[in-house]
Amino acid sequence: MGKIIRKLNKNSQYSYSINIPKELIDKYGWKAKQKLTIEDKSRGILVIKDWRRK
Repeated sequence: MGKIIRKLNKNSQYSYSINIPKELIDKYGWKAKQKLTIEDKSRGILVIKDWRRK
């Protein structure tokens, strides 16, 4: 899969969203309303992972 460009959308005063292509959702087996974690690795890098109970 090549480079994917998406817009950052503002939902409310404190909330933003990004649409993720269906191909990536299918590739990782994610479902609607599934919990995901987002890690800030600095320098503009975000890592999105499946949420795991500790």
